[in-house]
Amino acid sequence: QHRFGVVQRAKLFSKGHRPHMLLMTATPIPRSLAMTLYGDLDVSIMRGMPKGRKPIETARFMERDRDAVWTRIAVELEKGHQAYVVYPLVEESEAMDLRDAMSAVATLKEAFPRYCVDVLHGRMTSAEKEDVMGRFSRGDIQVLVSTTVIEVGVDVPNATVMAIEHAERFGLSQLHQLRGRVGRGGDQGYCFLISGHAISAEGQARLAAMCQTTDGFKIAEMDLKLRGAGDFFGTRQSGLPAFKLADLVRDAEWIGIARQAALALADRDLRLVDPSHQVLKTWLSPTVRDRSGFIRVG
Repeated sequence: QHRFGVVQRAKLFSKGHRPHMLLMTATPIPRSLAMTLYGDLDVSIMRGMPKGRKPIETARFMERDRDAVWTRIAVELEKGHQAYVVYPLVEESEAMDLRDAMSAVATLKEAFPRYCVDVLHGRMTSAEKEDVMGRFSRGDIQVLVSTTVIEVGVDVPNATVMAIEHAERFGLSQLHQLRGRVGRGGDQGYCFLISGHAISAEGQARLAAMCQTTDGFKIAEMDLKLRGAGDFFGTRQSGLPAFKLADLVRDAEWIGIARQAALALADRDLRLVDPSHQVLKTWLSPTVRDRSGFIRVG
């Protein structure tokens, strides 16, 4: 779901005659989660983990504690397991003072001299990426330095530990998706979030949420609370809604009640022609028209 925008999903919906659509994701994006709260999407939640899996232990470390993270990774490597180290950038950037994957390879080779360290990123050709992932899957590579290209579709059961550099730069859903690459076998999985000191309050809340739960739906609710639901009549998939009082997460039950009342009203008077509904129609028509550009009431 995270790989598609609103317009792309709309094109899929337009195929055939009202096709059924199933959206599958570990963490619903804010807009989709809000649509489930409004009842525009039915939702099924699989809270149980696959047989034999254990909840991933997540911990946050400051940059000054990076050596402690390498020590924790070394413990897993000594057990015969493998590790991911994730960076936000492929190469060093003058515009951003962030660590990058390419520069980190040499450093990590020094930190883990007994093990094979290699790199994977989106600028590589498909053949190069397949070669690296094949060697990592076979166990020829023990430490894989990577960007977010491993976010989805990577399944290496022997990989038990992940370190994410500049974790405050990633979104909640992305952090959760990345964390899902470890602990896919029967062994305990670990995710270490390495962050700097200058972090916004929202960044602090994201990292705290990651350490508090491994429940993707709770992660998504926190993401919704932090980023907003976006525009239901447009293409924005995040952003604060134009509510004066309501909170989509806090008031989910009341939103459901309001929706049922709206549906009951629509069953009785879909076009709001009843004189008692004129005030509602007068307020609703420009509100909906201005926000959508293609929906008309009455």
